[in-house]
Amino acid sequence: MLYETVRAALAENGVEPSALKLEITESAMMRDPALAQEQVQRLARLGVRFAVDDFGTGYSSLAYLHTFPLSELKIDRSFITPLAHNGRDDAIVDATIQMAHRLGLQVVAEGVECAEQRDHLLRLGCDFFQGYWYAHPLSATQFYHFWQKQLASDSSQRPLE
Repeated sequence: MLYETVRAALAENGVEPSALKLEITESAMMRDPALAQEQVQRLARLGVRFAVDDFGTGYSSLAYLHTFPLSELKIDRSFITPLAHNGRDDAIVDATIQMAHRLGLQVVAEGVECAEQRDHLLRLGCDFFQGYWYAHPLSATQFYHFWQKQLASDSSQRPLE
């Protein structure tokens, strides 16, 4: 089912499985945990990586953090938006980042919309950021042009070798 579809798409397009990261929500994992775990385990053995999307908004069972082969945890934007203004959300985000790192997972903060949030998350040790602070959703063509512009500006700032 999912395994066969992903494996065929990777082969058809000549993509290494390790170059693919699939995002799965807590709710989807808990809908049918046995099936989800079986599918995720098979794809992980192939080399596909997995991220938990919208962490903290679903069933929030911590059990799947050690039963599923995950590489990344994405903290839901509902915890990021009030960050630095709400001590409770700050404590949850800080604890989540520390827990994820101790489990060997990278952490992505979703919904970063300003430098203040990004800077605060950097101080907490967050690995990656996603949100309007960086870019609004883009079509494939728009993303290509955006990426080319980023590459050009990055290379112009590197010293000549």
